[in-house]
Amino acid sequence: MNRCTTVICPKERAKIRVLLTGTNRWALAARLAMSLNDVGCEVFAVCPSGPSALARTQAVRQRFRYSGLRPLSSLESAIRAVNPDLVIPTCDRGVEHLHELYLEAKSRGPESQAIAELIELSLGEPSNHSLISSRYDLLVMAQEEGIRVPRFGRATSDEELNRWREQVPLPWVMKADGTWGGQGVRIVDSLEAAMTSMDELPRRFRFHRAVKRMIVNRDSFWLRPWWQGIRRPVTVQSFIHGRPANCTAVCWKGQLLGLICVEVVRSHGATGPASIVRIVENRDMRYAAERLASRLMLSGFFGLDFMIEEGTNHVLLIEMNARPTPPCYLRLGEGRDLPAALVAKLAGQPAPKRAAATANRLIAYFPLGLRGNEDILPRCYQDSPRGDAQLLAELSNPFPDRTLLFRFVQWFGRKRSQSQPDGSGVWADSEGFEEARNDSEETPVQRAKKAARR
Repeated sequence: MNRCTTVICPKERAKIRVLLTGTNRWALAARLAMSLNDVGCEVFAVCPSGPSALARTQAVRQRFRYSGLRPLSSLESAIRAVNPDLVIPTCDRGVEHLHELYLEAKSRGPESQAIAELIELSLGEPSNHSLISSRYDLLVMAQEEGIRVPRFGRATSDEELNRWREQVPLPWVMKADGTWGGQGVRIVDSLEAAMTSMDELPRRFRFHRAVKRMIVNRDSFWLRPWWQGIRRPVTVQSFIHGRPANCTAVCWKGQLLGLICVEVVRSHGATGPASIVRIVENRDMRYAAERLASRLMLSGFFGLDFMIEEGTNHVLLIEMNARPTPPCYLRLGEGRDLPAALVAKLAGQPAPKRAAATANRLIAYFPLGLRGNEDILPRCYQDSPRGDAQLLAELSNPFPDRTLLFRFVQWFGRKRSQSQPDGSGVWADSEGFEEARNDSEETPVQRAKKAARR
């Protein structure tokens, strides 16, 4: 492949070429494509076949098929066809695939060196990926950088959990590596629930779940980790009583270029994605973003999740996503226009000063924030994809929610949930995730808060 691999390469073209990769049907990938298109980029995408937000937006010039069974070949073919200046993975699986492709390209020698250099240019220092992908190792590193974190440990045996109970009071938060969107997170309020989670969370890539995902969601990406027999390590954290917050950042070779900090006003369940947020300034979140970007020598987008502790207002880092996170695509003024800052850096130009899309501090993400939030919605900026009718239609009635098969599986899961003695069961939400759901009167979080008050 004939391409320039230095940062001055974009200057030789009329437009910067960006290749977005996405294995999920998330709206974020399409919204980022629109923002990159607005700042003058030629946007290409490699994504699954069939309906999705990334397949519907008019901002993408050309699309390539992302195969769930042969993901690395899909990525390499798209890179060779597009010859991009930058590759941006928009999901966690895409980050893993690019790092796998990097190692494969390095092992093949000079003929694939350009692909390895492109991935390193786009994501930053590849050797640090193992730290980012491990929730335990990330928190160890954060502590070394002076960033506050909850108490945490590895969950590897019943004996270890018993020792943990002697030091850290319940409830706890159990998290599996390599999961996202809250699907690999459980809040447990008993030792028995913790032991069950320790056993179940590493086995999310089971055969029946992979088949269900392939048939109902048309998502074949779960078959590969099942075939490889992947078991994800589990981390246990102390439960922080407080309110969730997060920041989304863009950086270049360890230098922070832009940052948006938010506090979560409403979310999709106790561990799910935010639906309404408030834009804030927060020194602790900025410090964490600057230190991690520098320590890991990152390039591109990343996001950090925090809890703001009740009473002390201490900001504690709980996890990191090495990919774009909401609201990275929004134009929110100087220092908060992340796509423009990245493209300007890549082109060797000053970041443009563009008017903010809104001065409102409350943002309702579309479409999740528009559901069941009628009390607060009139005071929010409603973050809909203006000017892209096809994308708006897709997000308003997304796949697979609109299919009869998905609706039947969802209905069956809720019936099963109601039949369980403890009210728990398996269901599929609008992102196609499967999660343990508790339909009893009190959730583990509510019980934890009551226990803390007592």
